[in-house]
Amino acid sequence: MKRKFFVFMITLVIGLTIFACSPQQTQSTPISTSTNAPTVTMPSATATIPLVTQEPVTLPFSEPGPYYVGKWKHTIVDESRNNRQIQITIWYPALEQTDDDGRTITLNAEPDLGKAPYPLILTDPQSGSLLFQSHLATYGFVMVVVDPPEFSNEMPWNNYVIDAPLDFLFVLDMITANPPEGLDDVLDTNRVGVGGYSSGGFFSLALGGARINPEYYFSQCAQAPSMDPPISPFWVDYFCKLSERWDEFSLQVGSEISTITEGLWQPTTDDRILAIMPMAPDSAWLYGPEGLAAINMPSLIIAGTDDELVSYEFSSCYIYEHLVNSDRYLISFIGKKHMMAQNKEQRSRINHFAVAFFGYYLQGHEEYVDYFSEDFVSQFDDLYWGVYPNE
Repeated sequence: MKRKFFVFMITLVIGLTIFACSPQQTQSTPISTSTNAPTVTMPSATATIPLVTQEPVTLPFSEPGPYYVGKWKHTIVDESRNNRQIQITIWYPALEQTDDDGRTITLNAEPDLGKAPYPLILTDPQSGSLLFQSHLATYGFVMVVVDPPEFSNEMPWNNYVIDAPLDFLFVLDMITANPPEGLDDVLDTNRVGVGGYSSGGFFSLALGGARINPEYYFSQCAQAPSMDPPISPFWVDYFCKLSERWDEFSLQVGSEISTITEGLWQPTTDDRILAIMPMAPDSAWLYGPEGLAAINMPSLIIAGTDDELVSYEFSSCYIYEHLVNSDRYLISFIGKKHMMAQNKEQRSRINHFAVAFFGYYLQGHEEYVDYFSEDFVSQFDDLYWGVYPNE
């Protein structure tokens, strides 16, 4: 598993045109105002006590929430795309049950319908198994882990840049039309978020409505060998191999997506997706400014300022600036590298912000906005709200 995740992490974007990132904008009201969410008593999120007496700031959502969890696994087949077999794992709020030996039952556990249905969060298998695990389900979400077949970061960009987002959308359609037995009253497929790290961040942007910009992508690949600072030939090949078979790729994708309007391919998104959380996303070259500007939903980016694989300045910050919707946020983890996702403390922080962000936009918990705000983040010496001013 460690090797698989390490391979998963080795994606990189560097060498984009230098830019100045704009300041953060103010949050709007949440999209959903549903009250079907767990009740969690929260401490004050603001620091008003004098520093000499102030207690350490906590991240309350980093601890497990009030729900027990259940787990359901299955493989579904997309007959329309050469019988693609897509494995899915669903974590959901469940009732506490034990077996004859007193061990808590998780697999196919009886769901907790007390405040059902629950919003969905779609994620990739690495983010689901390492970062989120069952944490979001303890706060009244249904976590749907989608495993695109034959996806691997060991290969250069290929058809998965479209195939994987389409797998997510197919899974969403399938569990909407044919929910797993016993979970039909659990899933609220009209309130959906997407979150993921590295390649999972890539998929989050795609599902959020980012549109491929072929002209921008080709221009980046054309100048990649002479960029300053220079890019390793390995990484040029990794990102630009797809450009060498673009006509074949476009044909395989099909005209429904590859037809160009306003210079951009068609998006791979859905109206049911209401918020995204791309972390260390690596797909700026495919989208460019115009393709990123097509995203019009709340977006929270998490990134380490010393990320040695996915450039903080030329990827995460670049993407943040070119998300033109008002509800776009960047929380910078000062001094953290790409592998911060393997650190228990940083995983806990990420889970806190995920619960706060999705709880605000998908569950209607208006008070949760205080827990991913500038005032809250500024209380931590190693976190920064917006673009960190590297000196």
